[in-house]
Amino acid sequence: MKKTAFISLTGRRSIASAIATLALFSTLSAAQAAVFKDAQLESLQDAGKFAELEQVAQARLKSNAADAEASAALSLGLTFSDAGDGKRLDAGAKQAKLCVEQHPNMAVCHLASAQNLGLQMVNMGMAKAMRNVGTLKESWIRALDLDPSSFTARVQLAKLYLTVPGMMGGSVSKAKELEAAVRSSQPETARIIRVNIAAEDKKWAEMERELLALKLSKDGALLDEVREATMQLARVYLKDNKDLAKAKSLYEGLHRDQPSKASGSYGLSRVYAAQGQTDEAIRTLERARTLSGADELPVDHRLGDAYLAKGDKAQAKAAYERFIANKRANPANVEEARKSLAKLG
Repeated sequence: MKKTAFISLTGRRSIASAIATLALFSTLSAAQAAVFKDAQLESLQDAGKFAELEQVAQARLKSNAADAEASAALSLGLTFSDAGDGKRLDAGAKQAKLCVEQHPNMAVCHLASAQNLGLQMVNMGMAKAMRNVGTLKESWIRALDLDPSSFTARVQLAKLYLTVPGMMGGSVSKAKELEAAVRSSQPETARIIRVNIAAEDKKWAEMERELLALKLSKDGALLDEVREATMQLARVYLKDNKDLAKAKSLYEGLHRDQPSKASGSYGLSRVYAAQGQTDEAIRTLERARTLSGADELPVDHRLGDAYLAKGDKAQAKAAYERFIANKRANPANVEEARKSLAKLG
């Protein structure tokens, strides 16, 4: 008799959580993942200027239709210039597919394909997202095979192995193999992977030790990974006021090392809010609003909460409305903001 596969409700939730995390990783990394050898294309992507990246790519393809980097750049420009536009996201997917078909041995095309799929997975239902995990994995594997020195492909593939369950291709041992392979040749890449291994094992002290030992550079992909890991660790210390001093120290370091990014200021505002320092929380949130990456964080949602705590309903309403209008906002946060706004009348 044929056995019917069965996944418990807890298992389904675990898989759904893993897929959401995996898709989020791909999305976050895409904004500043080192992809292009061409300085102009890499500079535009590193700055998050995806509309300009799209324009430059289109111009280059007109003069040379066989330009693989321009083809991949066009895919990323279409994908990320307006992440909330489903039609542009689909166009980015079609361009990535074309890039892979025309240049199957160019890592950059497989990188673009993986990053587009990662963003698509954010909006997929669980069943469809599950079916695409294998495709995402193969894209990262192919990119790494073609370019073993690729920081992005190696780190994202390691994250995939660490994030998804074994039944979907997850494997801690494979992540460790990816780390060991570059421990001598690419020490910072290896260290970032060790940071993520420690995080998966919930070895927070080890994660912090590896994170603080990283030698920072101007490389956008490395800084992006450091920012993401720092935020993850700080949230652990922030949760239930577990260790506000450590959380504050991590956020302060992030603000010091990446002052143009909103993450550090946003994180500090969470600490101030937890300490009951509402005015300081508002000050740091208002600063965060002006910095890069603010639209990817619930800055205005928290700002609305902070103004509401002060009794300033007008400012709270304005902040909630800005947040709800943000196409890149997390749907769960948007729903909370709607509820808070409704109570204001």
